[in-house]
Amino acid sequence: MPVARRQVLAAAAAAPLVASTLGGTSAAAETVRETGDYLVGRGMADVTGPAAENGMMGYSMPQQQTAGIHLRTLARAFVVADGEKRIAFVTAELGAVFQSVHQGVLRKLRETYGDLYTEQNVLLNATHTHAACGGDSHYAAYDLAILGFQEQTYNAVVDGITEAISRAHADLKPGTAHLGRAVLTDASANRSRSAFDLNPQPDKDHFPLGIDPAVTVLRFAQGSRDVGAITWFATHGTSMTNTNRLISSDNKGYAAFAWEQLDPDFVACFAQTNAGDMSPNLNLSPGSGPTEDEFENTRIIGDRQFRAAKRAFDAAQEQITGAVDHRMCFVDLSKVTVDGRFTPDGQQHTTCTAAIGVSMLAGSREDGPGLPIPEGIRNPFLDWLGGADAPIPDGLADAQAPKPIAVPFGAMKPYPWCPEVLPLQLVRIGQLHLVAVPAECTIVAGLRLRQAVADELGVPLENVLVQGYANAYSQYVTTPEEYDAQQYEGASTLFGRYTLPAYQQEFARLAAAMRSGASVPPGPTPRDLRGKLINFQPGVVFDDKPPGREFGDVLTEPAARYRRAEQVTAEFVTGHPKNDLRTGGTFAEVQRQVGGEWRRVADDRHWSTKYHWTRSGAATSTAKITWDIPPNTPAGRYRIVHHGNWKNGWNGEISAFTGTSRTFVVT
Repeated sequence: MPVARRQVLAAAAAAPLVASTLGGTSAAAETVRETGDYLVGRGMADVTGPAAENGMMGYSMPQQQTAGIHLRTLARAFVVADGEKRIAFVTAELGAVFQSVHQGVLRKLRETYGDLYTEQNVLLNATHTHAACGGDSHYAAYDLAILGFQEQTYNAVVDGITEAISRAHADLKPGTAHLGRAVLTDASANRSRSAFDLNPQPDKDHFPLGIDPAVTVLRFAQGSRDVGAITWFATHGTSMTNTNRLISSDNKGYAAFAWEQLDPDFVACFAQTNAGDMSPNLNLSPGSGPTEDEFENTRIIGDRQFRAAKRAFDAAQEQITGAVDHRMCFVDLSKVTVDGRFTPDGQQHTTCTAAIGVSMLAGSREDGPGLPIPEGIRNPFLDWLGGADAPIPDGLADAQAPKPIAVPFGAMKPYPWCPEVLPLQLVRIGQLHLVAVPAECTIVAGLRLRQAVADELGVPLENVLVQGYANAYSQYVTTPEEYDAQQYEGASTLFGRYTLPAYQQEFARLAAAMRSGASVPPGPTPRDLRGKLINFQPGVVFDDKPPGREFGDVLTEPAARYRRAEQVTAEFVTGHPKNDLRTGGTFAEVQRQVGGEWRRVADDRHWSTKYHWTRSGAATSTAKITWDIPPNTPAGRYRIVHHGNWKNGWNGEISAFTGTSRTFVVT
């Protein structure tokens, strides 16, 4: 599936006539709701950040910086309208959608669409891959390991998500949606079983294997043609380990890639649910299970999700009918008074100022430990912030008990290190309801949250899903019982033991408003921290080339002949990838000669390719491109092409170049 396939979806801008009908009458909307005919659009765009020397988001490892691309990261969008209301749903292959990104996307949408797309009806979420670029948060906690705010990454993410929504908007056509379901039991394992076991038996009875095996698929068609699907399944984006330095969309990215290979116009979105304690590492060790190879594990876990999704998709018989609706408000999670009907002891309790526990600093042993900063190495961004040794406010230790506090994120100065005013959103598409949580819930926390909403709405539990990692990021949500264990997830539950009950209460309030048709007060306005953070990651000063060489020259040529399943390698003189992210394009191509033309058959969005970038000197660098020849590759003549850019040290000018290997034969 070449990167260029995205241009097919961009061409959908020829749908203004359809789009002009969206402000239909209420009578028209009622007809849509009764028949299940909607306006449906889908779009896709690139959100890949710098492919070199940018910290990765997820493992909190300062030394884990990008050094190439395995799977370029994308944002996939769907717009669904019923003639009266609409929602825009986006899943981006990122570690998290931060509040800064949510704010930035809404600003850009407002410039183009006015009040058509707002915080009320736009739902942004992340796959939670741990192999995408970081540094796009305006809150310090999530930029610590990246050495500060990375504007280049931020712009790539905001622009890409906005473009995906714009393409979905332009693609709107009459369509339908159907629900499908399946069960998948060999793509996740409970990485915090001792905490899970502390929950009451009725909760555990919902998950006899200790995992959430539910696969839910929303199948979209325009007329009689299937055009896309959203698949929800709970497993972490941690098949790739904390030693990997290639940008990767991880297992969910492979699942999407595998499905989209079947149809270049199909958009396959693989979203998260309550994946907080669900690991793809089936042997509960980083990079282990079902094999000991992280790339192969990524493929296998992704393929299992794809095949389960396809089963649910093919069997989807339940047509979506009814209204498109939404409720959204901001809540200060650090000061919620929780009614006793949502707490384990039936008593009123309150949440508290955000803090992380000691166990959080160690990371998850099953997916990858964090923060192993060698002795003597300092973090200049942390120094600029004034260090992490802030005093713990009076009473916070008691409020966070039994958590031993490591860092009081919410009490840091001059600004908290994490957001406390968070977006809570409830979205309805016919009979399906999405509880958009700005955090990662464990499976039992997700169950209780779904039950609270389902009970308030009077709908079946299976028609309410937790949409995790949505619109902002505030780490974990555990049950009070799991919190007491102070495993990694409990230590990362920021607002204390009653964080989940607070969410249950506030989402039940949104559900009650949706049921009655009432509006919801917007709540407090989250702070805007643009320009408040600094970047300590060095940029590109200039690029140089070895003596006697030019940019794009081939340093290592492929062999003359290969068989299928063998690996082709070519190396080139290159410049720094930060000079041009090649958004929507590629650093690497595999081309096949067909007649008298060279045609692209793979690029850096393909599973079969890897683009490695390495420094070979103070200002010189090398690009190594590998191609694992797929077993179904046609025999013929092929070549490797590298695209790059170099920066002139005298005038700062950036120039593009292309290098091409010699021809080789695949037999």
